[in-house]
Amino acid sequence: MTVALFTHPAALAHDTGPDHPECAERLRYVLRALETPDFAPLLREMAPEASREQLCAAHLETYVDSVFALPRDRETLIDGDTVYGPGTLEAALRAAGGAAAAVDAVMEGWAKAAFVAMRPPGHHAEADRAMGFCFFNNAAIAARHAMNRWGLKKVAIVDFDVHHGNGTQHIFASEPGVMYASSHQAPCFPGTGAVHERGVGNIINLPLLPGSNGDEFRQLWDMAGLPKLHAFAPELVIISAGFDAHAADPLAQLRLREPDFAWITAELMAVADGSAQGRVVSLLEGGYNLDALASSCATHVRTLMRL
Repeated sequence: MTVALFTHPAALAHDTGPDHPECAERLRYVLRALETPDFAPLLREMAPEASREQLCAAHLETYVDSVFALPRDRETLIDGDTVYGPGTLEAALRAAGGAAAAVDAVMEGWAKAAFVAMRPPGHHAEADRAMGFCFFNNAAIAARHAMNRWGLKKVAIVDFDVHHGNGTQHIFASEPGVMYASSHQAPCFPGTGAVHERGVGNIINLPLLPGSNGDEFRQLWDMAGLPKLHAFAPELVIISAGFDAHAADPLAQLRLREPDFAWITAELMAVADGSAQGRVVSLLEGGYNLDALASSCATHVRTLMRL
């Protein structure tokens, strides 16, 4: 299947400092993993910068202004985890712009699916604040772009990062046209994502206890997530593809392996095949063991390619 890969060297210039888990080396490992002969058919595209209009569709204008106003000649610590430096703004703009461009690719039909290998990640960024390594909510920007430019009425955002996407939930909790479904470890950062957090019936939270393995992950999605996604019948599936639920990841304690990521990817493709003409946009989120991240991303993209 024709799959587009969006990335840009600017993502490597977002410098979070020594020993920070969300480092440029993450992306280098991912891109090297996608250079083997298996991935020769990928359509390789440069991620453009998001427009102000695209950013403000998901974030308050005052918040967007505050990010642009940050000094670009030195490092600024937004919180204990979130670092803004000279290369951060372009990287964040291209991560968001790549997400919107990936939507255009699948809606125009020249790609059936797209994977955006960019950083910083996005799913912790709320409408009015940065946090958890994230500045702009790439998945939310992609969803709003799909609705505003392409007139879609129903978009699903599915998040299997080990951390709950509090930002995505925050942005869409009162918007029935967007279903947000997330599996994540609980308790864990950021402390949101309880089952009772349902928005207007459009939020599906699937918390997993520390130590949960792939069997428990699959069972939870089979019973409580996938049936609701099929019933929602989205016109586009957006994936917040975090791979820090891998057993080797240092930041949490779930026990997933590469076959589990292949399984959930294939199940989400089946949702898209049922109602969205197969259209899937996948966005890199977390994953902090470099080898596990690279192999998991390769598995994910190989599955998107139906190899």
